[in-house]
Amino acid sequence: MADPDRICRVTVQYSGTVQGVGFRYTTQRQADRFEVTGYVRNLPDGRVEVVAEGRRAEIENFLAAVQDATAGYVTDRKVTESPGTGQYRRFSIAY
Repeated sequence: MADPDRICRVTVQYSGTVQGVGFRYTTQRQADRFEVTGYVRNLPDGRVEVVAEGRRAEIENFLAAVQDATAGYVTDRKVTESPGTGQYRRFSIAY
């Protein structure tokens, strides 16, 4: 990630023991600490998906905080970046 002020969207799919362990709630609490919008949700295949939009620097800090808070549960993560859309007003848990 390069320009820290550019608005971007990052989609992260986490694998491991990430469902049934409070992963979504932990991610929500971390999001409250940063200027990010988007959601976290469980996927049918057992992974958890996070979609976050914000300034690049905020996204990087948010994802680092999620990684620190959930390190014992995550075995892999796939990160995809795209331009921000402004579609979200806040960060929430999606069901």
